[in-house]
Amino acid sequence: MALLRLLTRLGMVAAMLVLLAARPAAADDYRVPTHAPACHAATGLATGLDAMRPRAGWTCDDTGWRSDVPAVWLRFEAASWKDGKLPRHFFTRNARFASITFHAIDAGGAVRSLALTEADGEPFAAGPVFRLPLPEITPATRTLIARIEAPHSVPMLTEARITDDPATADWSQIDMMLLAFVMGMLVLPLLFDISFFVVLRERFVVLHAAMVTAMMTYVLTAGGLASAFVTLPVAVMAVLGPLSWAIGVGISALFLASFLERGAQSPMMRQITVATGWFTMIVPGFFALQLHATQRFDDVGYFFAFIPAIIVISAAVIEAALRGSRPARFLAIAWAPIIAASVERLLRGLGWHTGPSSLDQMLYLAVGIEVVVISLAIADRFLALRRERDAALTEAKMLEQLSARDSLTGLMNRRAIEARFEELLVQGFDTFALVDLDRFKAINDVHGHQVGDAALVACASAIRASGDRDAVAVRLGGEEFVVLLRGPRPIERAEALRQAIPMRIAKEVPGLDMPVTASMGVVVLGDAGRQKMTFAEFYARADALMYEAKASGRNRLCYERLTVFRSAPEGRKAEKERAA
Repeated sequence: MALLRLLTRLGMVAAMLVLLAARPAAADDYRVPTHAPACHAATGLATGLDAMRPRAGWTCDDTGWRSDVPAVWLRFEAASWKDGKLPRHFFTRNARFASITFHAIDAGGAVRSLALTEADGEPFAAGPVFRLPLPEITPATRTLIARIEAPHSVPMLTEARITDDPATADWSQIDMMLLAFVMGMLVLPLLFDISFFVVLRERFVVLHAAMVTAMMTYVLTAGGLASAFVTLPVAVMAVLGPLSWAIGVGISALFLASFLERGAQSPMMRQITVATGWFTMIVPGFFALQLHATQRFDDVGYFFAFIPAIIVISAAVIEAALRGSRPARFLAIAWAPIIAASVERLLRGLGWHTGPSSLDQMLYLAVGIEVVVISLAIADRFLALRRERDAALTEAKMLEQLSARDSLTGLMNRRAIEARFEELLVQGFDTFALVDLDRFKAINDVHGHQVGDAALVACASAIRASGDRDAVAVRLGGEEFVVLLRGPRPIERAEALRQAIPMRIAKEVPGLDMPVTASMGVVVLGDAGRQKMTFAEFYARADALMYEAKASGRNRLCYERLTVFRSAPEGRKAEKERAA
């Protein structure tokens, strides 16, 4: 718990640092005007500026956006920026491209052009965007045309803007602070995963940590938050965002298959879920690289390749929930918002509908909610597994106790005493008393085994009823019992136990036509305590003494006290005594 509290505090500190670092450089709270393209067009590489000067051939609404063409043209009209401030910078969503050429066309027909490449782009901490300088824009400029060669993303085209402020994008300071807050939300679950794995070394904890790491990378790069800490090339930012998302979604499928309880998924659904996870990491992950050789289809391929993941993950969660899975309910709550936001982002990425880049805030917030809820699900699963393991340990201990106890009398059995014998010797139990009921076979023959069992239970009760805390009672089998003693006067205490047996049997087993006595063989290690003796050695000596007691008339005790004489070369001599 102390570790968990420490990790929580560290997470809170990390979240505060992220929030502070993410504050945009611009101190003004007002929104600087930005200007969207009035029209757009798609052409081949051979089409030049002269062919694009007339307004014919342009699409001047939000339909027909394509990124699978060699070149896309964006047209900005001066009428939209007649606010006293002339645009100086172009910015748009991070994505790969070959080049962007700007043409500023004045009223008199003069053209100023500026050709830039991907390496000239500069990501900045105002959303998932990069900026480029524009050619000189003057009050006489009537049109700005941008030619984007080999674009890899529809949102890169639909979210393109021009502005006079190099630190401005469509995302406000509040948007970036919300993004930083989501990042802080992701830090805590990662710390929790580390603490959980220390205690619970389950595969799904590692997968969740990997999923959180991928989502953190996605928020940092696709959200543009990384630019608050380090300046990365546009190509790196453009690739890391979608690649980390593909990896995160793929790991989510693997996490799902590992996290659900046994039996929550059918074998086929589990195989499909795992296969979908690997497919999502490999196929969309490949398209996320945005290689120029795949420019014609990687944008569409990337988004379409997520459809199997959306369908399979949804179906797997529904199936598990219908089977009564408790973790599946958590996953349904966690993944419903993120699936909805992903579908919206998929439609926008395919150009089927357009919208501001701030719509991505829904996806980022859904990511934060998803990771936090799943962290709660892991904590719940952790407690469930702990309860299961505790129950299993309790059951194992019960079974161990059952295997170590005689089922008839409840005393320890031979297996248990042999396992603990050396330990008991160290604890001072140095007297070994072997008890055998006299003429016990006659009881079984005359009265039956049920009466014989009752006599054995009564014998065990007599030994147990002595209340001697320095005595350990064992049933070896049949009518044989062992009592281990420690402390003073072991012979007298052993004899008292032996004499209590006939009285107890007579009291608890009525109807016997003869008294049931006991013979006892006792071995006292005494001063030879430093000599190691095994259970078998003790038993052999005590057994010989017990038979000697029987040969002497039964219902008596014979004992042997082992002592050590340093002067004796053999090291040990035995003193034998008999008592009746």
